[in-house]
Amino acid sequence: MATTPDLFLTRRGLIVAGLAAGALSAAGPALAKGPRIVTILGDSITAGLGLPAAQALPARLEAALAKAGAPARVRGAGVSGDTSAAGLARVDFSVQADTDLCIVALGGNDLLQGLEPRTTQANLDRIVKRLKARRIGVLLAGMRAPAAIGQGYAKDFDAVFPAVARQERVPLYPNLLDGVGQIINLNQRDGIHPNAKGVDIIAGRLAPAVARALKARA
Repeated sequence: MATTPDLFLTRRGLIVAGLAAGALSAAGPALAKGPRIVTILGDSITAGLGLPAAQALPARLEAALAKAGAPARVRGAGVSGDTSAAGLARVDFSVQADTDLCIVALGGNDLLQGLEPRTTQANLDRIVKRLKARRIGVLLAGMRAPAAIGQGYAKDFDAVFPAVARQERVPLYPNLLDGVGQIINLNQRDGIHPNAKGVDIIAGRLAPAVARALKARA
């Protein structure tokens, strides 16, 4: 039987539609997955105290990651005044289940309050353990104590972060405020919280470590 032009076009349309459906089906999982999610569990420094949201660390780190060719959505889970104990109390609901990588950036307020470093270490260790139990990757961001606070205390405090990273086998970014801490023109008037320029420096230095941690989990 001869194929009419209309029937030919119908069959051709079905073939094209089938090929298109197959292509969409193959691409479906990749399209559905969406961007990778990074959550920053921290305090006022990561929350961006004194800055608009667009200049705070979550937004600036997201921009730095995109520039570095490692795009990800960065969520802020920083609460001003939080110690490591407060972070531990809320980690299960502050870090959502779809998080690929959590940057744990707590301890600054422990330092300001002169809390026992062993307590800070125990809290951070428990935070990391909870995240790992949920199969969420962890990048631990450390903090350095100024020598003026007392050499003995500073030494004990500084040792907390490498100890937790080593014990829990997670990557460590040694000092969140590297290149910014105690530099007058990179901080706000309180001398503690980075200004917009300081945040950009932090984000630019932190981004490669975050990109490596994400790649290790790919």
